[in-house]
Amino acid sequence: MTSEKRTWLNDPKGAQACTVIAEVAQAHDGSLGLAHAYIDAAALAGADAVKFQTHIAEAESSSLEPWRTKFSTQDDSRFDYWRRMEFSPEQWHGLKRHADEAGLMFLSSPFSLEAVGLLKSVGVAGWKVASGEITNLPMLEEMAKAGGPVLLSTGMSPFTEIDRAVEVARRHGSPLAVFQCTTQYPSPPEAIGLNVLGELRARYNSAVGLSDHSGTVFPSLAAATQGIEVIEVHLTLSREMFGPDVVASVTCEELATLCRGVRFIECMQASPVDKTQVAAAAAPLREIFLKSVVPTRDLAAGSVIEPTDITTKKPGTGIPASDFDTVIGRVLARGVKKDVPMLTEDLEV
Repeated sequence: MTSEKRTWLNDPKGAQACTVIAEVAQAHDGSLGLAHAYIDAAALAGADAVKFQTHIAEAESSSLEPWRTKFSTQDDSRFDYWRRMEFSPEQWHGLKRHADEAGLMFLSSPFSLEAVGLLKSVGVAGWKVASGEITNLPMLEEMAKAGGPVLLSTGMSPFTEIDRAVEVARRHGSPLAVFQCTTQYPSPPEAIGLNVLGELRARYNSAVGLSDHSGTVFPSLAAATQGIEVIEVHLTLSREMFGPDVVASVTCEELATLCRGVRFIECMQASPVDKTQVAAAAAPLREIFLKSVVPTRDLAAGSVIEPTDITTKKPGTGIPASDFDTVIGRVLARGVKKDVPMLTEDLEV
């Protein structure tokens, strides 16, 4: 059974919460068992969706593709690495079933038309377009035609390229979320670009998302305060895991903190406080924490109160400390005891 929580991804037109996506990408390093472990970890942390990447080496790469970072000693080329990251159709179906059973929406970014066809048969909650695929308009066309939300990462593109991709999605009536994404691993704070979220929303009148590669929870929490619809972060089982994305990933514990934080922020934003009602609602606490005017010594009836005769102490059950100056010079209508909060009746009219 998939998640019943109404987030943007499974309810783009209704009232919804922000969708938190745990991006596995190639963190499984080609291990099917590890890929399944990531599904359980994402669910346990409270994510709404889990996302992989579907690579078919022959369809997307060639021997000419360079390494972004040469991290693997077992793969002679980037092509060899993509081939090692492949899963069979049956294995992809198994991952999808596992995500359903864990209550997660299932996503995987395709990197070829063949991968799009494979994911159509598997079933995805939406189509996440990687930053490097935003100009691959034939592939984008196939995703948009397939139906479902389109989640468009924009990490390497100027607005002119984003415009064309948005037009393709809109032509097929796809619900659209445009992502601010910084293609630096890890992304420093000055490169996050929270300001771009508002620019994207205004330019495309669409949902917006943040695909964060900072390796921290901070950008996503900050973005949540802007009411964005989707957050995507890379997930690692630990900082000691192998792979190029570990430095740009959050741990399972950090993902859990992020998910709780996003829901906390949403609750705050949905619960405006009427400051005019605060005092009335806090009346019992005011008596405990506020202070009253109290005598510094026992005083007899008829005494004229001098500044040294009074001070302020808890509890706040008597004349408020804010009225301290108005008590000075008044005449006592009756005797008062040291440290006992003074009442209005104690004073002559």
